[in-house]
Amino acid sequence: MTTVNGTTSGSSTDSTSSNPTANLTDVSQLQNNFISLMVAQIQYQDPTDPVDSTQFVNQYSQLSQVQSLENLNTIQKNSLVLADNLQNLTAAGLVGHQVMVSADSLSLDAAAIDGQVQLEHASTSTTLKLTSSATGEVTEVALGPQEAGTVMFTVDPEKLGLAPGKYAVEVQTSSGEKPKVEIGGKVSNVRVSSNGPVLDVDGVGSVPFYNIVEFGSGAA
Repeated sequence: MTTVNGTTSGSSTDSTSSNPTANLTDVSQLQNNFISLMVAQIQYQDPTDPVDSTQFVNQYSQLSQVQSLENLNTIQKNSLVLADNLQNLTAAGLVGHQVMVSADSLSLDAAAIDGQVQLEHASTSTTLKLTSSATGEVTEVALGPQEAGTVMFTVDPEKLGLAPGKYAVEVQTSSGEKPKVEIGGKVSNVRVSSNGPVLDVDGVGSVPFYNIVEFGSGAA
């Protein structure tokens, strides 16, 4: 498929449709043809009725603008590809490391899971609620009075008597604030999808890359 002046023609299966160089080549060829026609018309014009050179200048200026737009479009495409590659490399480098991700559910087994919330307001009564996806049973864990800032907690299935499975998780405060729950876990695998990298985080499951809120030694 060939693109000239922003118009697309040809079969959608043409291999040149994804080649930005082909677009630039076509525009350059069109520019060369235009110059050749302009020179020929000037050379063979009627001396008694010369062609208005202003028209040539305007047309050539428009053609140059088209070429500039094609160049800008190619640069933007290359920038997007570079950004995607950098994101994939960053995600791949997290395999085996601890991260903190925003999550509304947990996948519990026998291991304890650490988490935290960021409170904007002080709370005289703070409660962590775990709701079993299998039975709907709700388990509440009192976190006590908390000042504004980071509130850390640990979900220990053995101590809480929780069976393995998936649980919805939320934190309720006396101020009515509903903070996002952040869960810490190790990245075991990274998949590349059309929407960006997807990380498999222990205790959470599959998480989009943009759900990561913290990584490094502090995310343990």
